[in-house]
Amino acid sequence: MSGGDKLDFEIRPNPAPVSAADRAALLANPGFGRVFTDHMVTIRYADGKGWYDARVEARAPIPMDPAAAVLHYAQEIFEGLKAYRTADGGVTMFRPEANAARFAASARRMAMPVLPEETFVESLRQLVEVDRDWIPEIEDASLYLRPFMFASEVFLGVRPANEYLYVVIASPAGAYFSGGVKPVTVWVSPDYTRAAPGGTGAAKCGGNYAASLAAQAEAIEHGCDQVVFLDAVERRFVDELGGMNVFFVYDDGTVVTPPLTGTILPGITRESVLTLAAAAGHRIEERPVSFADWQADAVSGRLREVFACGTAAVVTPIGQVRFPDGEFLIGGGDPGRVTMSLRQQLVDLQRGKTDDPHAWVRRIL
Repeated sequence: MSGGDKLDFEIRPNPAPVSAADRAALLANPGFGRVFTDHMVTIRYADGKGWYDARVEARAPIPMDPAAAVLHYAQEIFEGLKAYRTADGGVTMFRPEANAARFAASARRMAMPVLPEETFVESLRQLVEVDRDWIPEIEDASLYLRPFMFASEVFLGVRPANEYLYVVIASPAGAYFSGGVKPVTVWVSPDYTRAAPGGTGAAKCGGNYAASLAAQAEAIEHGCDQVVFLDAVERRFVDELGGMNVFFVYDDGTVVTPPLTGTILPGITRESVLTLAAAAGHRIEERPVSFADWQADAVSGRLREVFACGTAAVVTPIGQVRFPDGEFLIGGGDPGRVTMSLRQQLVDLQRGKTDDPHAWVRRIL
């Protein structure tokens, strides 16, 4: 089918799938991002032809020419979301349309073709239907879905590619936190920044994450779990963590998060938290927060809780902050009431354990 037409997916079953016994052993403790299902989705794109050749096929290595454009000019984007098994045997996803819209926005920023949002969601449904048995049944587990797209044209030259490959792979995922949710320690990077105005900070592209790895390694060297980036212009204001958005909860119940000004990824969990917090009666502010104010308000007790949020970890309390000149605790270093309440609301919504007034949960099977 050509671009603009509804794509029909050809199903090519894996001729050598993992046995039921081996699959059960893998699903008993899948970890995160290390175990993969039997199949993947592929769709191709070419200028003048549009999207075509949609398949569900055996998961396998992708043949690639050494001159493939992505290897030289990094035209690549991705998403991450989860499928959940319901008590009645069905399967749901949480806000897949929002991921589809963000994937399209990332494609526009990276000068890549836009995959129709309905095709994006259908590609997820097709893969989950074929690999349904890979969804773990253990508590707090899910099937993590990773759609991505890259420039596959063979050429050397700085311009948008004319050919692309869209792929979806799936990975059973256990609980992100072993032993329960615990506050993390973060490192405020003095030297590295994540994104600058006019850059690709709002796009979910691999280059943003590659650029964060040196700072993340620095954080680990200082005994921290995650890095916090400050703005690239003044080096004063909090942007986000290496892979998560950040929130601040004050003594009057106000919930604050940095605004979306193009340097911060518009997280879907972030948007969900804002909606849930407002519904719970919290005053919401999207405004800049300086690191100096973060420290002063934590020391004075005005700032009661800080948490990060994202698809993998949902909501993660931050207990301690380290930086080159010292460190400080937030709320005594314990998970806060607001943080844990918002986390539980999200988890219950995602897994269909509570009513969904926002129509975020989509049943796909």
